[in-house]
Amino acid sequence: MAKLPDRETCIELLSRMSLIRRFEEEAGRQYQRAKAGGFLHLAIGEEATIVGTTSVMRDDDYLIGTYRTHGHALARGTAAENVMAELFGKSDGTSGGRGGSMHIFDGERRFMGGYGIVGGNLPLAAGLALASQYRDEDTVTVCMFGDGASNTGNFGETMNLAALWDLPVVFLVENNLYGMGTSIERHSAVTYLSKKAEGYGISGERIDGMDVIAVREGVEKHLEIARGGKPTLVEASTYRYRGHSAADPEIYRDKEEVKEWQQKDPIENFSRTLTEAGLLDDGEIDEIRAKADETVKKAVEFADDSPEPSLESLYDELYVVGETMGWYAVDERSPEPHRGEYGEDAPAVAKELAESGAEYADEDEDQTRPGVRR
Repeated sequence: MAKLPDRETCIELLSRMSLIRRFEEEAGRQYQRAKAGGFLHLAIGEEATIVGTTSVMRDDDYLIGTYRTHGHALARGTAAENVMAELFGKSDGTSGGRGGSMHIFDGERRFMGGYGIVGGNLPLAAGLALASQYRDEDTVTVCMFGDGASNTGNFGETMNLAALWDLPVVFLVENNLYGMGTSIERHSAVTYLSKKAEGYGISGERIDGMDVIAVREGVEKHLEIARGGKPTLVEASTYRYRGHSAADPEIYRDKEEVKEWQQKDPIENFSRTLTEAGLLDDGEIDEIRAKADETVKKAVEFADDSPEPSLESLYDELYVVGETMGWYAVDERSPEPHRGEYGEDAPAVAKELAESGAEYADEDEDQTRPGVRR
């Protein structure tokens, strides 16, 4: 392991990783209890890559991820209560309960969200970096994505534009060896992913994604390269202990492989390093873990107590609307069509027709005309 930073920084690194681990474990438990809906992708085992990266970013830098990003939001400082509430689909969630696990967002902390489309965040990251360049700012965008996304068309297109326009962006591949259930040897002709952008003129480096200090040092160097006006690519070798999602039966890997990687556990190994260096003792490490437990416990209570989004808000946040904008949708349920994005403001006649139509549907009509099955 590289040289350790000061004691306070080490405590912060361990605290963040411990919080993410505990949060993800509890998120999995709440998902099994049907408290969290939709899909659930856990980052247990990948904490060092997340925390090592965010710990050297500036507050005004941008971070954008994929759909395994509960930990990324927590690492950027988003409250665990709001992240858990989003998983629960509650109004106090980071996206008002509308995004769920795959779409955590915190614009205030410049965490620009998780995205459900593999590789979908790559061109968006280029856009964020272009905005920084256009405004003559020295902010950097860090784009984190999985190994599978490096095979998408978006990857090549984004690398080309980033290199062509000298965009201030660090592309970071969280290489956990599997694109869903397909091993990297089977889904990528080039398995040294940090070399995949060399053909576009973007240099890359592979780092140990299970070592939080190694990640810090590697990403810090690449942030400076990007801040100087050159895009760069980092490959963090990491591993997820759980399946691709909560519904993954994990038939593509054996338990021995998982146990082997657990020997490299980023939290356990970093804790051991700190005690051996005399920076923390076992009691202090236990206190850090207990604090993480308490934070997550309160997050669940907060999410349980948070209200459901009101039915009246169903159409909120769907469209950017204004007096100078055109119609986004048309509702033709009434003689006078109205704007579909204002569904709650539909004319009374539209609601009456809808209600009468529902009543008509309940009638047992004798349909004997040709072509209609009984």
